[in-house]
Amino acid sequence: MRTSIFPHSRCVLLALTALSACTVGPDYHRPDPHAPTHWHQSLAPEASHPQETSAMDAQWWRIYHDPTLTALEEDVARNNLDLREAALHFTESQAERRIASAAQMPHMEGAASYARERASTNGILGLLGTMQQAGPGEIASGQQGFGPAAADGAKGNPSFNLPQYGLSASWEVDFWGHVRRQVEAATAAMHETDELRRDVLISLMAETAQDYLNLRNIQTQIGITQQSIAIAQHSVKLTELRFAQGTATKLDVAYSRGQMHGFEARLPVLKSQEVHLVNALSFLTAQQPGALKDRLGSAQTIPPVPADIPVGLPSELAERRPDVRAAEDHLHAATASIGVAVADFFPRVTLSGSLDIQALQFSGLGSWASRQYGFGPTMTLPLFEGGRLTGQLHLRRAQQKEAAIALQRTLLKAWEEVDDSMADLSAAQERRNRLEETVSEDETAVHIAQLQYSQGSGDFLNVLTTQNALLASRSALAESSANVSISVAHLYRALGGGGAPPDRRAAPAAAGPAPRAGGGGGGGPPPPPPP
Repeated sequence: MRTSIFPHSRCVLLALTALSACTVGPDYHRPDPHAPTHWHQSLAPEASHPQETSAMDAQWWRIYHDPTLTALEEDVARNNLDLREAALHFTESQAERRIASAAQMPHMEGAASYARERASTNGILGLLGTMQQAGPGEIASGQQGFGPAAADGAKGNPSFNLPQYGLSASWEVDFWGHVRRQVEAATAAMHETDELRRDVLISLMAETAQDYLNLRNIQTQIGITQQSIAIAQHSVKLTELRFAQGTATKLDVAYSRGQMHGFEARLPVLKSQEVHLVNALSFLTAQQPGALKDRLGSAQTIPPVPADIPVGLPSELAERRPDVRAAEDHLHAATASIGVAVADFFPRVTLSGSLDIQALQFSGLGSWASRQYGFGPTMTLPLFEGGRLTGQLHLRRAQQKEAAIALQRTLLKAWEEVDDSMADLSAAQERRNRLEETVSEDETAVHIAQLQYSQGSGDFLNVLTTQNALLASRSALAESSANVSISVAHLYRALGGGGAPPDRRAAPAAAGPAPRAGGGGGGGPPPPPPP
């Protein structure tokens, strides 16, 4: 008899396993981005130029060879509050994925209770009969049932104790992949949150570099203005001396003093901008305003960029840009959600069972004879939902199409930003080269104008004009040099530089346990837990 039961049981088990492997709904297939072979550049760069054959370093800010900037970037990656908040969002998504995957496992719980009860004589137990001679003690002992004749007089049925404890378990047999699709969607959503965290990191790295370069630009502008003030002060002394000698007019003195005061008026604005930038960098590193004043207060030159700027190939853009990868993960989650909506139309089978120990006396709780149990399958089938399931399926399909359009738009926008950044870099370098020539000519013009005026063969108005032109060209050159370096930061931001993307594309999204907290990948130092 046993030999005929076991093969039958194995067949049933194999059938259940085969059915549980079925997954309804569409499978996700990663779309082909159709990346171009080479980057398109609107303008041909003359100096530093993008190098496709060289791999891009995740810590791209090291190309400036500025230890202060490198230290700032590390501080931001370690302490920035926005990044720590984004890391917590990723931790939350990991927990949500873990919650979803828990439905794949059996659910078991234990329970224990005690109650002091009394059955109603006029209730449902009145349908049961007992011996007329049974007394309250026999009934309470658990050896005699209840009934309307259980006891004489107005007392009726006696009170009794009911202690019990036991275990119960249930498990949904995932015939149609309802749970597996939910886990797949939660996993894709978790990856999307990780990419959004990395996008915050990349934006912060670029913002830190931009603020730092702007700070060095402002400090350079302050130095240029101070040099112009010194030149203007020399002109004031010269005109006052010539006025005392009778070779210059009072108008020349007024012009020279006005120019000097005009130069001096630029300093408060520049120093205010310097304070703002120091405070901005302090905020990025999660410190109080002015905390970096001693560290960044001394003026330094604007860090240049190398001749070759590694950018990698266009085909790598979709693998690096976190917003593109997040859009792919969103499309994946939307596709898996369709499978969940389709599975809602099919029957759901749950296996459940319970084992309890119940007795009317505490002494009976240790007896195996006090056991009671029940087990068996439960099937639920939606028969009428008023169109809710159909509407939900249509909603999920529309959301998938919307996610596909969003992915295409994000990828096109990424290519546009890269091309624009390359064009900006090219234009900034061209403008800087022309301004270098302008400064050289303006310096020569100032020297000649001052020499002619000191010899009495030139007009002082020429001195003022050439000095103003020199200040403007020097300021423009410093700003242009900073724009070249800032354009490189914008380019790497568009390329998705600043954090190495996690390598997770080879593994199926719905397979395996959820990764540990903080293990989703991303470049740069990992953010610490909040205090």
